[in-house]
Amino acid sequence: MATFTRISIPLAAAVLLGGTAAGTAGAGTTVSAPESVQSEQSKSGATADTVKVKKGKYGKILVDGKGRTLYLFKKDKKNKSNCHGGCASAWPPMTVDKKAQAGKGVKKSELSTTDRGNGKKQVTYHGHPLYRFAQDEKPGQTEGEGLNQFGAKWYVVDTKGKAVVHKPKHGGSPKPKDSHGGY
Repeated sequence: MATFTRISIPLAAAVLLGGTAAGTAGAGTTVSAPESVQSEQSKSGATADTVKVKKGKYGKILVDGKGRTLYLFKKDKKNKSNCHGGCASAWPPMTVDKKAQAGKGVKKSELSTTDRGNGKKQVTYHGHPLYRFAQDEKPGQTEGEGLNQFGAKWYVVDTKGKAVVHKPKHGGSPKPKDSHGGY
């Protein structure tokens, strides 16, 4: 009974405050990326659409305009993503409304977009579709480096558009993580 009460009071408040909007929210609810990733994807300002360079333990790597690490997926083909559904929830693609902006240290000629097949444009660099990792909760984190998920490995991207597959340049030696998630 207590569970019913906790659910019904907020629902009743939503109906009273939101009118019919609450009636449409429950039927199509899906699991999605964390709010920090969603807000970056939904903004059309240059900050969210910018690819920049940041120096860290893996050397100079690509990050988005908010400083979040960008990854490539070894299963992708040139300018074609092979990460959809659950994969795209765990590894949200960097998408833009129009085109990506090149920040300092990023070769504008290597920056482009590819159609994801759902009307969204995914940012590519040197032909690699770019992703964030949902478990990187703040700028500078590289928790996705070396993970084996959804049929291939994931790597941070260097300024030449290549996968960073070696040990960090500064500090300890992270152990590649092997996860069989997704299948």
